[in-house]
Amino acid sequence: MEYRSLGGQGLRVSALGLGCMGMSQSYGVPDDAESIATIHRALELGLNFFDTAEVYGPFVNEELLGRALQGKRDQAIIATKFGFDIKNNRSVGVDSRPEHIREVVEASLRRLGTDRIDLLYQHRVDPNVPMADVAGTVGELVREGKVRFFGLSEAGVAAIREAHGVHPVTALQSEYSLWERNLEAEIIPLLRELGIGLVPFSPLGRGFLTGTAKPANEYPEGDYRRNDPRFQGENFAANQHAAVIVNEIAAGLNVKPGQVALAWLLAQGPDLVPIPGTKRRLYLEENIAAIDVKLSAEDLVRLDAALEPGKTAGPRYTAQAMAMINR
Repeated sequence: MEYRSLGGQGLRVSALGLGCMGMSQSYGVPDDAESIATIHRALELGLNFFDTAEVYGPFVNEELLGRALQGKRDQAIIATKFGFDIKNNRSVGVDSRPEHIREVVEASLRRLGTDRIDLLYQHRVDPNVPMADVAGTVGELVREGKVRFFGLSEAGVAAIREAHGVHPVTALQSEYSLWERNLEAEIIPLLRELGIGLVPFSPLGRGFLTGTAKPANEYPEGDYRRNDPRFQGENFAANQHAAVIVNEIAAGLNVKPGQVALAWLLAQGPDLVPIPGTKRRLYLEENIAAIDVKLSAEDLVRLDAALEPGKTAGPRYTAQAMAMINR
């Protein structure tokens, strides 16, 4: 397994992480036994970076990860998140008030069965709470030993700069892939200026880059993709066409299309650590094998040209969800 330094504060993690959200929500029926077996297999293969959040489930995903890591905690780097206002088991908005951050951290520690969170992200920027207060509160938690490193998710330039000026930001977690390249113009240059790592989520384009995507109406009720604008109507057809080059390169290398997509991300620099999500050992092993896939300079040029920024059809979220993105 390859390992990488994430940010400039000393956090070192496996070159791929494991996104755990889909083990509990959004992508089919949960299977806790297989999910726990997948987490254990990840550890066996040297993958040590696990991503969860209080809002996943909500709550049950942290509990699942905590159960899986009983007796194995020191082998793992745990990332979790605060920032949503959860009432009656659903998110009703954002809440990053300092007192709420502390409440969430204490609850997350209990659910995870641990005494520290390795990487704590603000899940979404709260426009009603100054970023200085958020970063200051996380800084206090770091000094208390309950948190090791501070991160942001889906934050824009101003928020990143302000937070980093109060307490060092180790990583930004945001959607980034061959399919979604909105970070390239402003965010990635800023991260490199400040020495902040990037943790791309949905690195496989929610299935488009694996060749397994179906139109929205073919997914069951409760599956996230059923309401994803990029899986609907003409957008779906356009996005299928855009991913053809990924399949062609994969066929030439005798690897999976998803492995090409992950190899492209890993080739963007040593400061990126993608977190493909899966709840099955088979797909975990396929994803980890992408670390050994080497793309030629020609392959990289072809991929850049085929899926350049702005070519993906449709917004990446519904209007309501896009309104919570801080850029």
